[in-house]
Amino acid sequence: MRVRIIEPVSWVQLKRKRVCAYARVSSGSEAQGESLENQTTYYRKLIAANPEYEYVDIFADYGTTGTKEARPEFQRMLALARTREIDLILTKSISRFARNTTLVLETVRELKELGVEVVFEKDNISTFTRDGELMLTVLSSFAQEESKSASENLKWRYRRKFEQGELALNVTRFLGYDKNKHGELVINPIQAKVVERIFADYVSGKGSFVIARELNAAGVRTVAGGKWHSGTVLNILKNEKYKGDAKLQKTYSKDHLSKKKCVNHGEVESFYIENNHPPIVSREIWDETQRLIILRAKAKGNVEETKNKYQNRYPLTGMLLCSKCGAPLRRRTWNSKYCCKKVVWQCSTYIKNGKNACQGTTIEDDEIGRVNIQTETVVEEVMTNGKKHYRYTSQGEPDKPCGKPRATEKTCSRVLPGIDRSGRAVIKLRSPG
Repeated sequence: MRVRIIEPVSWVQLKRKRVCAYARVSSGSEAQGESLENQTTYYRKLIAANPEYEYVDIFADYGTTGTKEARPEFQRMLALARTREIDLILTKSISRFARNTTLVLETVRELKELGVEVVFEKDNISTFTRDGELMLTVLSSFAQEESKSASENLKWRYRRKFEQGELALNVTRFLGYDKNKHGELVINPIQAKVVERIFADYVSGKGSFVIARELNAAGVRTVAGGKWHSGTVLNILKNEKYKGDAKLQKTYSKDHLSKKKCVNHGEVESFYIENNHPPIVSREIWDETQRLIILRAKAKGNVEETKNKYQNRYPLTGMLLCSKCGAPLRRRTWNSKYCCKKVVWQCSTYIKNGKNACQGTTIEDDEIGRVNIQTETVVEEVMTNGKKHYRYTSQGEPDKPCGKPRATEKTCSRVLPGIDRSGRAVIKLRSPG
């Protein structure tokens, strides 16, 4: 008798690909928003209609640039890919995925190592094909150049506007002014009272720190709804728009990839418009304010008009460090208006942020002048029998706190004659040389 064993039939179920899609638009306009919605709807239907696909998600960034990695949905998609929850990414084109050649190639290579395929539909490229990376390199370079060209065109349009004296200003974060239907600056009466108070208090003798403290105590909020700080007050006091003028191109983008905003110290041309809009304070008050700002800064010994001119204004500048936080001690003059004035060196952290940040170290200039300081030295206050003494520790010794680097400022641009429009003097500012 023959017995034949019949094996059971095993049904192998094909594993479906876990598929998502990525979409992006670069601006928040209504038309772009509609485009993003169309892309999202298209990919949702495409994935659902394919029996070999398992829907994961649609990742869509709205109003973000493709030259940066800092896109929330893009990063969320990469996070899922890194945890092996995605097999395939669908996207319209290379320019939607990213406009930075390096970013495209680095991301695609990482995804490929993770076993994740990326398909660019419009460009007809799959990262799993042999010639995929070559085509990606070429086409993503084109996308990057297209981004650069668009950036240069935008800069050109802004320069033409600035030359005609047109402002590009967001008044939602600008205290004292609104815009009318023609885009012109008009005074906001309620906010203007705060600006007038700040200038009047400063001219009367109050410092920026005291003004900020009093505004907070009175329940007055900044235009952004936050608390006042010394720096916020100084920014208002130095802003030429409160006397009716406007300086354009105060900042610029370093390059089209990083889009990092930099303060314009003369690297690119800027424009100064006189009598551009109604002033909140008179020119006399504004000029007096600038004079007092410089005068008080000189009295404190912290004026840095150029990068190197004032960096070593005093022999001990940058040499003395606080024993509590390691910050440099700053030279200050106490009671500068009176005969009992005193020159001291005080912790810069304490000066800027108060005793909650650091209890501070203070030493008189005469006292430290009797010590032969040749290198960075930590100054420590020591109480002995109820009297204050000082201990000095050279930074050359090990295991001592280190000082923080001091910030420096760059030089300002020089003024060249420019053009005149509608009775307003528009002065073009160019970089030195």
